[in-house]
Amino acid sequence: MWISAGVAAVLIVYAYVLYARLIRFRNSALEALSGIDVQLRKRHDLIPNVLKLARRYMEHEMSLLKEVTELRVNAEAAMDGTDPGSVTKRFAAEDALVGGLGKLFALMENYPELKADGTIIEAQVAYQEVEGHIAAARRFYNTSVADLNTAIETFPGPVIAPLANAKAMPFYEVEEAKIREPVDADDFLR
Repeated sequence: MWISAGVAAVLIVYAYVLYARLIRFRNSALEALSGIDVQLRKRHDLIPNVLKLARRYMEHEMSLLKEVTELRVNAEAAMDGTDPGSVTKRFAAEDALVGGLGKLFALMENYPELKADGTIIEAQVAYQEVEGHIAAARRFYNTSVADLNTAIETFPGPVIAPLANAKAMPFYEVEEAKIREPVDADDFLR
């Protein structure tokens, strides 16, 4: 009888430890996602100023400026951090925004008066700084998600995860090809 009670007690403690571990991983992933969100908001706050400055010089590229504005609105859509599908949609919208901003900054290089504008230079430096912070936050998030997903996917994680309301989360991966894709300014000057 004492042996059965001891085994049951050990199993209960073991299940609780696993449950608490899943909760810790889930909360760490949510904290990391919040960190990414803070950095993305900094990027979103910077974009209107860059667009206002660029609009003064880039009369012919209004469609690109409008596109970047729309991409920003899409990227700012509300996200449910506990819903992996919602997080994936947000990351896809952010990737599209980065692509639009890349086109904008590449096109700005063709405007000497814009390229030399001190405020634009400051905005570009601030943008690069924010992008660096986003990259760091993305690394922290992906590490947290790897820990969470591993804990959920390895036994007894699949049994305990529903009790802890822990779901596998998507990684935040950026399509490097999209970011580094060369932009031909002639496409926008027609």
